[in-house]
Amino acid sequence: MTGPHPTPHALSRRQSIKVLGLGLATPLLTRAAAASDAAWNLIETKARGQTVYFNAWAGSEHINAYLQWAAAELDQRHGVKLEHVKIADTSEAVKRVRDEKVAGKRQGGTVDMVWINGVNFFTMKREGLLFGPFAESLPNFAYVDVVGKPTTHIDFSEPVQGMEAPWGMAQLTFFADRKRVPHAPRSSSALLAFARAHPGRVTYPRPPDFHGMTFVKQALLDANADHAPLYLPVTPEALARAGAPLWAWLDALHPQLWRAGRQFPQNAAAVRQMMADGELLLALTFNPNEAANEIAASRLAASIYSYQYDSGTIGNTHFLVIPFNAAARQGAQVAANFLLSPEAQARKADITRWGDPTVLSMNKLPAAERALFTAHPLPGEVDHVRPTLPEPHASWVEPLTREWLRRYGQ
Repeated sequence: MTGPHPTPHALSRRQSIKVLGLGLATPLLTRAAAASDAAWNLIETKARGQTVYFNAWAGSEHINAYLQWAAAELDQRHGVKLEHVKIADTSEAVKRVRDEKVAGKRQGGTVDMVWINGVNFFTMKREGLLFGPFAESLPNFAYVDVVGKPTTHIDFSEPVQGMEAPWGMAQLTFFADRKRVPHAPRSSSALLAFARAHPGRVTYPRPPDFHGMTFVKQALLDANADHAPLYLPVTPEALARAGAPLWAWLDALHPQLWRAGRQFPQNAAAVRQMMADGELLLALTFNPNEAANEIAASRLAASIYSYQYDSGTIGNTHFLVIPFNAAARQGAQVAANFLLSPEAQARKADITRWGDPTVLSMNKLPAAERALFTAHPLPGEVDHVRPTLPEPHASWVEPLTREWLRRYGQ
């Protein structure tokens, strides 16, 4: 230790300050907690009787059924009605909110909550279309794993800053039939070798499909040893530099793909069906539990297994946002808080119901709530969960898509 030792007088003074500080801290914290409770109670009171128009993708029977359950629980417990506005693409809801802002409709908006992440969040945040910050004021946010799951506060490299509430986790995952593919390719380089060994039996969805672009972004990360520029807003120079090895890899891969890379399936569901029919050897998803879900529903064979690249695959968190002009602002906060509850998160994570991984930390949960998540491994679950690689900055998506279509879109 360097420098003079503290004198007895100085030490006594520091201790006095510390003791005084501790004495003041307890009533201050108590008052803060009481104020927080009072504020939340007021939100719950105002929420009662409100109808929340929740704009969310409707392409899954499991998801739709889950939201019906959530709606019934919210109505019974809080007097809040949750109406699932079924949309095919989140950009539909973004456009509606933008149009209302342009029209000067600053209150009484038609969209109360949106299931969102990535580019759509970036757009709404940049254009001032969001209410908040609100997420960290939700009582159940205390259970969120903000350390082990850093994408709960960084969305496509864009700081969340409390403007959206984390809802579920996702990670690029591949699956195959063990009877036909006993040893899966667990890297981009191995995938290229696999495609060469099995021409016409591998493909991916056509961008701008979400899963197709996720595959391209995974290849972008794998092709560049230095990821730092990918997490910054894109520039023409950065795109040219990072894109060169990506396009070289895709140029080598595409002739080996289904229909020699001249055509691509429209979405991941089509790829999955082609694999189930034996036309393809591999499929991909952004839900690590999808294959297990499909096996449980008897739509995939029990010999299907899921895997991720050994070095990790792209992953992110999907969120809930409240538009700036939401008519049921309080109801939306109550709904978001319920969807973050251990009970709702555990039900969502149940493979037989949805299989969407939780955003909560098991270490933060009381024993009774933690037990809700206990389940036996099921056929089709990921064999070894690999590291999650954060998404490149949202600004990369549009130029990557545009360049892919220019090169391969025909």
